[in-house]
Amino acid sequence: ASLSVEDFNKVYATKEPVVLDGLFQNEEFRQRCRRERLLSSYGHRKVKLTTASSHSYIQRPVRLDYYINYMMGPQDISTPGNETLYHFGDTDRVEWKDLFDVYNFPPYPIPGLDPIISFGLAGAGTGVPMHFHGPTFAEVIHGRKRWFFHRPTWVPSFDPNRTTLRWLVEDYPHLHGNEKPLECTVGPGQVIYFPDRWWHSTLNIDTSVFVSTFLSPSIPEKQFRNQSL
Repeated sequence: ASLSVEDFNKVYATKEPVVLDGLFQNEEFRQRCRRERLLSSYGHRKVKLTTASSHSYIQRPVRLDYYINYMMGPQDISTPGNETLYHFGDTDRVEWKDLFDVYNFPPYPIPGLDPIISFGLAGAGTGVPMHFHGPTFAEVIHGRKRWFFHRPTWVPSFDPNRTTLRWLVEDYPHLHGNEKPLECTVGPGQVIYFPDRWWHSTLNIDTSVFVSTFLSPSIPEKQFRNQSL
């Protein structure tokens, strides 16, 4: 079913998450993000790996082909988040412009907010524990990603270095009532949107390629020119 921009902004933009399915296409981007195509076309380029914890401070630049061939394996449940490195979020948008230029942004502009694209690849079982940030569209290009949400009013109680996989195996079965998060699984071609400051964690069910479109406050043109001087 179609969803108008007006209805999206009225019903979801500031209120609750929603999964958008089949409303727009990124087939060219999907083809470019197949393993063999990534290795042949972009393997020599650098990506920045970040720790899979709620507070991701450590970054390690590596070549994409090295990361895919030697580092992008399944999550070891015994490895804490601050010792798990994978690629999500921090990509040089100038160096990767030729890839990003073929990505079709979600067709739901929110007044006063501008999109910033973020690209990631990760092995099965990886993910980021509970954290929050501004409103975001997140599309799965290949694989499947499981999402867990709590409302902004939720009072967090979690170990930021405990991986989502370990939390899911050891803690999740014992949650009751309001302790249980809202959750869903997003697959190829689907996009999830969530508003500002919603707590969320992620788990890549398969080896996955994904794109996040973070929305940040627009900079007025006059202010932008002054910052550029």
